[in-house]
Amino acid sequence: MKTGGQLVVEALAANGVKRISCVPGESYLAVLDALYDADIEVVVCRQEGGAAMMADAWGRLTGEPGICMVTRGPGATNASAGLHVARQDSVPMILFIGQVQREAREREAFQEIEYRRAFTEVAKWVGEIDDPARIPEFVTRAFAVATSGRPGPVVLTLPEDMLTQSTEAPAARAYQPVESHPGPSQIAKLAELLSTAKRPIAILGGTRWSAESVAGFQSFAERWQLPVGCSFRRQMLFDHLHPNYAGDVGIGINPSLAGEIREADLVLLVGGRFSEMPSSGYTLIDVPYPRQTLVHVHPDPGELGRVYRPDLAIAASPRDFVAALSNLTPSAEPHWSARTGEMHAAYLKWSTPPEKGPGDVQMGPIVNWLEANTGPETIFTNGAGNYATWLHRFHRFRRYGTQAAPASGSMGYGLPAAVAAKHLHPDREVVCFAGDGCFLMHGQEFATAVRYELPIIVLVVNNGIYGTIRMHQEREYPGRVSATDLTNPDFAALARAYGGHGETVARTEEFAGAFLRARESGKPAIIEIKLDPEAITPTRTLSEIRKG
Repeated sequence: MKTGGQLVVEALAANGVKRISCVPGESYLAVLDALYDADIEVVVCRQEGGAAMMADAWGRLTGEPGICMVTRGPGATNASAGLHVARQDSVPMILFIGQVQREAREREAFQEIEYRRAFTEVAKWVGEIDDPARIPEFVTRAFAVATSGRPGPVVLTLPEDMLTQSTEAPAARAYQPVESHPGPSQIAKLAELLSTAKRPIAILGGTRWSAESVAGFQSFAERWQLPVGCSFRRQMLFDHLHPNYAGDVGIGINPSLAGEIREADLVLLVGGRFSEMPSSGYTLIDVPYPRQTLVHVHPDPGELGRVYRPDLAIAASPRDFVAALSNLTPSAEPHWSARTGEMHAAYLKWSTPPEKGPGDVQMGPIVNWLEANTGPETIFTNGAGNYATWLHRFHRFRRYGTQAAPASGSMGYGLPAAVAAKHLHPDREVVCFAGDGCFLMHGQEFATAVRYELPIIVLVVNNGIYGTIRMHQEREYPGRVSATDLTNPDFAALARAYGGHGETVARTEEFAGAFLRARESGKPAIIEIKLDPEAITPTRTLSEIRKG
């Protein structure tokens, strides 16, 4: 006989779980007690949204479901921000929520929520386990649902009294991933379409990639001399210094690349949904009937034809699709190779940061210094805001597994993601970009980094405003500033108060020394970069936007 709490932990262990993130709660004390004796590391976080984002980052970087545990009511609703990120970004994750006791259901008991109604929009499946004997069944199903087709988050709720009830139950078994493979006729059709194309381009996105499949697609692109773009915040899927790389596709796209996509006669879209941000507001490919011949490869058949009607739809994960390309070779030298080289040259020009800008701190030279002084295995994380442009546009990603950033545009993501990334890869440097507004969404997770001695380096780009909203405000309502100014703490002092290392950069030339001292400290570090609010984008000032 085992308690429900013990059965939950045994099912997690059977499915290979090594680490969970949580904020403890009385509603699932039986699980916490069972974890006491388990070989599963428990990362105690300071807010449920940060804990859920850590689980998302784990799933994003490993392909295995990140596990998060929170208590009922406000704990669960706090975690919903992380659920939304995982859902929109197709990241496998499982959120366990302590629930009120079964006999109190439907009475609006203390902190009671009906999670099937509350979370169906942001989860692939929401289940509640009423019988502890069914825990192995439910948990294994949760892993399968989270990882199959289009990956995403699953929610399992655990009534408090169910967790303390003892019962006999079958031993949990590991889930088996559901794979989908392209058919030979589909690969033959793709070869035919490529052979007759004049202006093809590939766009990589989504999840269910691996280092091997990224390398395999690079080899395929080399054989076909194919220009390759990466979808919004999926830049780690192709080496940016490879001669076939054409640039990132999405918000803030290089205008010349946008033109190439619109003028292409064949678009090979692999892994991604090509939703609003990657498609630049659905302007690069017409909905529902693209002008270009569209080959769409996605692991979930439900996404094929949902927005765009493809000429060739292939239901396959990127890994299995790329494996099927290994013997696909052009019969003659592709005649578009010169165009591919021109597109790469245009990317290199576009991704070279400006040296000058308003104020005493110039972000261009700072980004150049980081490019020269961090290795290709460095993991970069960020949340959302105009500051992220400096990383998104100008950092040249070289390796798979080096980016954790929300395509959903969620603020506050970068710091929890950096904590998870450093836990996962303690031997690799982890650098988080954050704005002053973004950082304080989940800045308390810096305490988590300090507790677990994770020497992440957080760059807080502080311009004293909600920059993206101010930019839009000045464009739409010039001079009528409302609700976008911020009053901030001394971020370097805040880092020291938490027990970390703090630096302040008020002039460009101060950055290199500050970064090296942060690195050498061996502590979690915050480097506050005091940026003039006029430097709202790399190419336009706030005043220029205000004047139209």
